[in-house]
Amino acid sequence: MSLPFYIVDVFADKKYTGNQLAVFTEAGNLSTEEMQQMAREINFAESTFITKLDREKNKAEIRIFTPAHEMQFAGHPIIGTSWVLINKIFDHSPENITLEVPIGPIAIHKTEDLIWLKAAQPKFWDVFAKEDFPSFSNLTIDDFDNQYLIQEVTTGSAFVMVPLNSKRALENLVLDKDKTDGWLKKHCKTDHRALYFYYLEDSKLFSRMLCVEHNQLVEDAATGSASTCLQAYLLKYHAPEIELINHQGDYINRPSQIYFKGKLAENQFDIKIGGKAQFVAKGEWEV
Repeated sequence: MSLPFYIVDVFADKKYTGNQLAVFTEAGNLSTEEMQQMAREINFAESTFITKLDREKNKAEIRIFTPAHEMQFAGHPIIGTSWVLINKIFDHSPENITLEVPIGPIAIHKTEDLIWLKAAQPKFWDVFAKEDFPSFSNLTIDDFDNQYLIQEVTTGSAFVMVPLNSKRALENLVLDKDKTDGWLKKHCKTDHRALYFYYLEDSKLFSRMLCVEHNQLVEDAATGSASTCLQAYLLKYHAPEIELINHQGDYINRPSQIYFKGKLAENQFDIKIGGKAQFVAKGEWEV
């Protein structure tokens, strides 16, 4: 059996930047084990599998896998898969589609060359002490932005938000893999454990996402799910209305731009992230 697949770069202004994504179509007959093996083989941060398609209603069901496990929600795979559906699969390049993922339906909207998703309502979990971080990183107590909490936040996938007070601290960040892994396993509420470091100066936002997978310290080029959590966090603690660009991936030579547009009113979060996608390749995958 062969499956069509596409490769796109997501949150990317040009090819070979942003975060890579493989999108497998016609994947409804694959087992979970086969999907996991294929995601491990291609070894991108995530791969997606379109398991059901409703062309009349412009809907699709998808599953999302890292090389290590299945994700309940992830931003760059949803943005990239939506680009493929809108531009390569659905008729007439619809402006609005719906993706079904394990946490529920995600509304997608296209405006010009940007694909936008609307995230679920966030949950704000445990707060952590900055004094923990020198034990597994090169950060000092003086590197943190004391205006904001260090807190785990989820909109479907959870991340620990870590505010830093300088771009220098973000750029020079070093983590000890084993000690980081131990801290994450001890403190995070779910099996998805990751740190999202950021620096905010006026309207300039810079970030880095790091986690441990397959016993390796991994940095992601562009993390949409973490960006929805960061946007929720900033709406709660920084400003009730936000419109800016989150720059990620600069320190691994995959510069990415994740667009934020959000509001908080009457305790309801309107969280939207957007990005561009660049078509790289298509082919047939032998199963």
